[in-house]
Amino acid sequence: MKNYWILICIVCFGASHYSYAQKDIDTLETSTVIDSLYKEDQFYFSLTYNILSQLPSGVDQTGFSLGLHAGFIKDMPLNKQRNIALGVGLGYSYNSYNQNLGIIKNDDNVAQYYVLDDSYEFDYSKNNFYLHMVELPIEFRWRTSTASDYRFWRIYTGFKVSYVFSHISKFQGEVGNLRYTDIEGFNDLQYGLTLSVGYNTWNFYLYYALNPIFNDDVKTVVNQDPVKMRAIKLGLIFYLL
Repeated sequence: MKNYWILICIVCFGASHYSYAQKDIDTLETSTVIDSLYKEDQFYFSLTYNILSQLPSGVDQTGFSLGLHAGFIKDMPLNKQRNIALGVGLGYSYNSYNQNLGIIKNDDNVAQYYVLDDSYEFDYSKNNFYLHMVELPIEFRWRTSTASDYRFWRIYTGFKVSYVFSHISKFQGEVGNLRYTDIEGFNDLQYGLTLSVGYNTWNFYLYYALNPIFNDDVKTVVNQDPVKMRAIKLGLIFYLL
């Protein structure tokens, strides 16, 4: 008989504990309000492989060229379902380009551009340039998100304007280790088209430049070929709420 009383007490205690727990859950669900005016304001981080297109004669990429991009995008829905929106953001972009277009300044501190091929008279072991940018992405956004679903498909197309606030050229070779900054030949304003496609956090990213990295005055020293190289960036972009 004693065991039955113990069992009854356990059942009563469990029932009362469940009742209080259920009340807490009901209270939590009642107090949780789905935001029907939600926005997809997001931080983004992108890792890209940078490709140079429209290379001058004799110029090739050498090694891996890396791009790192990060920033914040403000989301502005355009329809009642809030699955179509306009995004405007601000970010930072770092880009390296490994190639054989040597940038060497003469005695007058003017940058000259040499194609470092077999005809170049000096040996070299490393040659690249780096660009640091402030970027302004503008996106037209379509997604399958809802007010309660944070995992969704997305297609974001857009336009990006970047201001180059620092450019650095490095050369290591027989003539010495050369490092230059503030090179006048670069286009300080660069812009292009963007595309982001994916699901949830993981997304494919593409950037296609619409203007050259260098201005119209830049030509190679030997052949006087205009340097109209443009950037194509392929990689992954991650969106974080």
